[in-house]
Amino acid sequence: MHNQNRILRVLQLIAILQKEPAKSIRYLSSCLYTTERTTYRYLDLIKELGLDLCKNEHNKYFIINVANGIGFTQQEAILLTELLKSSAKHHKLKDSILKKIYVNYEIAISANQILKAHLGKLIETLSKAIHSNKQVILKKYHSANTQTIKDRLVEPINFTDNFTSLAAYEIESGENKYFNIERITDVKITNKNVEFKKQHAYNAPDAFGFGSTTKDYNVELRLNLRAYVILKEEYPLAIPYLKPERKSNHTYLLNITVNDFKPITRFVIGLIDDVEVLGSLEFKTHLKSITEKLLNNKIKTITMKPSLKKGKHK
Repeated sequence: MHNQNRILRVLQLIAILQKEPAKSIRYLSSCLYTTERTTYRYLDLIKELGLDLCKNEHNKYFIINVANGIGFTQQEAILLTELLKSSAKHHKLKDSILKKIYVNYEIAISANQILKAHLGKLIETLSKAIHSNKQVILKKYHSANTQTIKDRLVEPINFTDNFTSLAAYEIESGENKYFNIERITDVKITNKNVEFKKQHAYNAPDAFGFGSTTKDYNVELRLNLRAYVILKEEYPLAIPYLKPERKSNHTYLLNITVNDFKPITRFVIGLIDDVEVLGSLEFKTHLKSITEKLLNNKIKTITMKPSLKKGKHK
């Protein structure tokens, strides 16, 4: 069982590292529910498998996805494998090439399948709870907003489009919230029936997963191809609000209404060289205040020095 869990974690790690942006050791450890030391060992295993594991200037890790470079389709990889086995079976490089083919085109796919199967199981369990009107515990939910990992007792209401999030009434806070399915470790259906049906409310969230509020905000961005691809992958509900810019084949315009600036601010700051903010004035002002705060914090970190207590010389 220990070996099976180890294999599963390595496969999960491969799938996580193939998605942009690059991830810190602390983040990877929290995703795998293990120590940073163990995570480093998993990274060593990934390198031994022949995957192109890289680290950026911020000490964050990522795997160069073969699909983004010169890669092969699954059928091409199978044909190449057969050719190597038959025509180059005595060549010294045969085994190393085959290992890379197996890793890049089989293990990575298996990792995604395992993750999808896990998410499908969570959705199936939550669906049963909704139909049976039962309270559920979202085990070890990773909250990006509160920066916590803890169990949440909720009354599930409905799923958002594409089953990306669960709308639920959280009993502790007394609020209707949205919970990202990928951040749920496990789901446990309790024996208690739903008690707060009258407080349940479901309003479709915006493309970034935030529920409707008393105010919404307009945002206009110009994206290069890299930012365009990442936005589509990370926030597929934003696709209807994207359109190619007429004067260029390589830039795209995003005109969207959001319920909260937080997620789109993170997106813009993370891709600052790939995104141009066109509007609104309110969003520009918000973004300016955030960047000034980040800059001030950085300056404080650089200028702060430990104070040295002067001792008396005898």
